[in-house]
Amino acid sequence: MKEKIHTISGIDICSESFGNPAHPAILLIMGATCSMVYWDEEFCQRLADTGRFVIRYDNRDTGRSTTYEPGTAPYTVADMADDAIGVLDAYGISQAHLVGMSLGGMIAQIMAVKHPMRVLSITLHASGFYGPAHEVNEAELPPMDEEILAHHARGAALDWSDEEAVADYLVAGSRMLCGSKHVLDEARTYRQVKAEIKRARNLLSMFNHALLQENESYEVKVADIRVPTLVIHGTDDTILPYQHGVVLARELQDAKLITLEGTGHELHPDDWETIIKAIAAHTAS
Repeated sequence: MKEKIHTISGIDICSESFGNPAHPAILLIMGATCSMVYWDEEFCQRLADTGRFVIRYDNRDTGRSTTYEPGTAPYTVADMADDAIGVLDAYGISQAHLVGMSLGGMIAQIMAVKHPMRVLSITLHASGFYGPAHEVNEAELPPMDEEILAHHARGAALDWSDEEAVADYLVAGSRMLCGSKHVLDEARTYRQVKAEIKRARNLLSMFNHALLQENESYEVKVADIRVPTLVIHGTDDTILPYQHGVVLARELQDAKLITLEGTGHELHPDDWETIIKAIAAHTAS
């Protein structure tokens, strides 16, 4: 396990791998504003122990990958999908299973449409549709909890040079995403957050993800996603409420839904066994 920096179409993307490269590949794609450290190292190793070659990486504007001036986003979500394909290329992988969380699941959907020959399956964890909301009844797709938006608004007044204050703010955000069935593992979360702060080229650049625009050339339509899909969603998700997962599983042609009762917008250790077993089974064929 050693981080690598790959130059992909003129930008740097940082990645790390777990397991045997001869095994079937799983690419983990994290969500908005978060680097790969939120795919917990223990989770990655346990997934690799099922006989998979697991790769996690930093999206643009997070971690050790290329960052842009805060307040700018000179790229699209489709560009981020191309970055992910570039990561596979860097490892010499022709086809992979994709596991995306939140925005990462939307990136996986674009990859399945734009690069169908490279994608064996997709797992969409705490995610939603990218693009085709107009194809379903939008009233079925509840919005983000306003308390989450208020928390991020308070971040504008934070002294971002104060690492302890920043860590407290980020952990408080994770606490808000924790579902009713779970208790936040604050020690683990602080370790992740402090790694996030220390690794970041420019921590504030992560908020550029809020500025991302859809790319109409690759607006995903339900019928365009033709790979086996596993949808995993918590009933207490406050970012993309549970109904987003229900609609995903209903509308996609070859999809299965696993419901995590009392789980929020999180990858909680209490759920790891369920999630890892489900991904292992989903990627077995």
